[in-house]
Amino acid sequence: MPKTLVVRSETWPIKGSFRIARGAKTEAEVVVVEITKGKSTGRGEGDPYPRYGEAVASVIAEIEMLRADIEAGLTRQELQNRLKAGAARNALDCALIDWEAKATGRPAADVLGLPPPAPVRTAITISLDTPEAMANAAAVAAQTFRLIKLKIAGAGDLERVAAVRQAAPGAQLIADANEGWSIDDLHRLTPELARLGVALIEQPLKAGEDEALLSFDSPVPLCADESCHTRADLPRILGRYSHINVKLDKAGGLTEALALAQEATAAGLKLMIGCMVSTSLSIAPAALLAPFAEFVDLDGPLLLERDRVPGLTYRGDRLFPPAAELWG
Repeated sequence: MPKTLVVRSETWPIKGSFRIARGAKTEAEVVVVEITKGKSTGRGEGDPYPRYGEAVASVIAEIEMLRADIEAGLTRQELQNRLKAGAARNALDCALIDWEAKATGRPAADVLGLPPPAPVRTAITISLDTPEAMANAAAVAAQTFRLIKLKIAGAGDLERVAAVRQAAPGAQLIADANEGWSIDDLHRLTPELARLGVALIEQPLKAGEDEALLSFDSPVPLCADESCHTRADLPRILGRYSHINVKLDKAGGLTEALALAQEATAAGLKLMIGCMVSTSLSIAPAALLAPFAEFVDLDGPLLLERDRVPGLTYRGDRLFPPAAELWG
């Protein structure tokens, strides 16, 4: 019996807007894949990201290009060499894992040789805004979340972080520049963020300009995001960053993300497990990587006006394993 493939786009409104150094958006546009064979259907979600040259139409076109092979039984392992890393491969990879779990009656963690998932504590992300607005948001977030991630952009960042620190004195802070700093910003702001107790600075420089980090002794640990997608990026990451942010859409699925997490850890790098603004279907497979991570940032559904049903359960800052009806 052949498999059948269904591909569709979905739009999910964001609470207010989500702003980073590169711009703002008010909705999350995702691509959902469903693969069915017999009585079992596996699902996956990819989040096309313009920074990497992706759009909903291009991601769907990548998937459709493999339709005949997928319906003929293309395996997850074969998929890795048929598509480049990105949202299309992520959606397919996660759908194939979900299908295998449901077809065999085994949890996805067992299929992948991972321990059973357990609740994890996640960060909450505060969008780029004025110092006053970010401080107000942090004061509310700190009532529930121990770890707060701030979107920053260069000009005004010291004021933003100082305001958030005053509003949330007990919170652990991550500052995420999304490639928005210059080298001057790096030298000027990093000591000040250290003074304010920031635990991690994420992707301060553009991915193509981070060679400058080789000679920079940072007082705050630095995390690669845009600079690290797959295992192929690891050789150039070493010596520049202490951490990497592993995201399924960058890695092209849970299969590569798991391999990346294992190789990065073996190389002495520490991990953040991150996400795009997305629904619970995207976050559920990423949560299996949490045991590898020092920082977990899987708050995508919390940034939406509504989530898919069934979705993940969040209680305070704790994210609980998904029900099989959602994924895995």
